[in-house]
Amino acid sequence: MKLAVFSAKPYDKLFLTRVQTAADEGATTSSGQVHHHVELIFHEFSLSLDTVALAKGADAVCVFVNDVLDEHVLTELHTLGVHAVLLRCAGYNNVDLKAADRLGLFVANVPSYSPEAVAEFAMALLQTLNRNTHRAYNRVREGNFSLDGLLGKTMRGKTVGIVGTGKIGIALARILNGFGCRMLAYDPYPNSLFETYGEFVPLEALLEQSDFVSLHCPLTDGTRHIINEKTLQQMKKGAMLVNTSRGGLIHTKSVIAALKSRHLGGLALDVYEAEGQLFYADHSDEIIEDDELMRLMTFPNVLVCGHQAFFTEEALTEIAECTLRNMDDFIRRNPCKNSLVESGNHKLVLSKRASIPVRI
Repeated sequence: MKLAVFSAKPYDKLFLTRVQTAADEGATTSSGQVHHHVELIFHEFSLSLDTVALAKGADAVCVFVNDVLDEHVLTELHTLGVHAVLLRCAGYNNVDLKAADRLGLFVANVPSYSPEAVAEFAMALLQTLNRNTHRAYNRVREGNFSLDGLLGKTMRGKTVGIVGTGKIGIALARILNGFGCRMLAYDPYPNSLFETYGEFVPLEALLEQSDFVSLHCPLTDGTRHIINEKTLQQMKKGAMLVNTSRGGLIHTKSVIAALKSRHLGGLALDVYEAEGQLFYADHSDEIIEDDELMRLMTFPNVLVCGHQAFFTEEALTEIAECTLRNMDDFIRRNPCKNSLVESGNHKLVLSKRASIPVRI
């Protein structure tokens, strides 16, 4: 069996190859053993209609968050004899699941990989923004030890709003509990685990009361631009916003306006709505033409990272293991618990996911 891996970075090659080699040698992985040998074919560029021809000869493709899997690409994959799409990520908003269903393609994701990794990074962004450690780092390297402009807030007793109480949201709640924060959460499908740490409130109440807001939502029609001009106005003046989930949750022009008016006290992004053509590549010797992103990075109270919250050794190991385990289920025609289209009759199973718009 051949698996064509698109958007492959050196770390993807390392961890996928390591897990496959361990399986070939009969070693037991941390979350289950992969039994079938899979020939891995790595492509550094992303999957799109322009590159899909390179999947010819593969039985399956492995893709990431910014690969294009619309109806046209999926149809071409099917024509080329590809029968499975394996996402090495949790989000699947870039996949036309209805088209995949119609074409009879096997589609599976990695629904959870080290939620603590993302939660810890969200906390790191929050505290960097709050305590201005990024600015302090740059200052002292130039011999400037002044504290002016670096004033932050003590986290203890502050109210933090968590939008989405899936595994990552709960992991963040555990961290914030150690800081002594008061916590509020919004989720139309409340997770009882959160009740140990805080209370559920409507979104408007969360925004009005929170000193810090952290987003942990999948991107669906119901959550796209959940942070917009209206909801930003509902936020407490001077509150800070963190997004480590999906860029499309935030309407960029609206947050720029809120920053310019000083209503939004700070913004930390690990994701960006138009990140597809920029993230995971080096553009340091190019002129970046995204005016909104460039405007965001002019603010002293804005942090932008390149979608790295997941990027730990533990998470990459889990992603590789789960991806190849999904491949093994495809090969064996076993029921796959991570399938996004049901095995056998390929009836869509995203209905449950789609009905839970703010959980990841």
